[in-house]
Amino acid sequence: MSEHVSVGRVGRPHGLDGSFVVEDASEDAARFAPGAALYVDGDRACVVASKRAGGRPVIRLDRAVARGRELTVPRQELPPPGDDAYYVFQLVGLEVVEEGGRPLGRVADVAPGVANDVLELDSGLLLPMHEDCVRSVEPEQGRIVVAPGFADPG
Repeated sequence: MSEHVSVGRVGRPHGLDGSFVVEDASEDAARFAPGAALYVDGDRACVVASKRAGGRPVIRLDRAVARGRELTVPRQELPPPGDDAYYVFQLVGLEVVEEGGRPLGRVADVAPGVANDVLELDSGLLLPMHEDCVRSVEPEQGRIVVAPGFADPG
């Protein structure tokens, strides 16, 4: 596993001072506050200015960075998620099995949904991150156990 976790990506320029929109931004606004440290291509950069535009963070770093580059932080700097909460990187790659052991695939991504997030499996299945579907998340065992019936057509 990577030692760094993505918190956003360098988006389109905003103004003429080197500021840019952060795409796919972390929900933690403190990540983009002036003085915060981010990493670009493994090199440390410091946020020197921060504001919001169109609901998205707009920041300027202490050095120029190329558009499309990933903004990361060391994994150990992330606060622990709350009870029954997980970071996407903790779920991607986990095997998903039905109660009873039927394998359904591995988590390829977690997409935001209208009512709840959705597990996107490498098998093409989409499963709701809802207590009716997800029975247990067991990162230590490398799996997620789901209730029967959610993977069946219809």
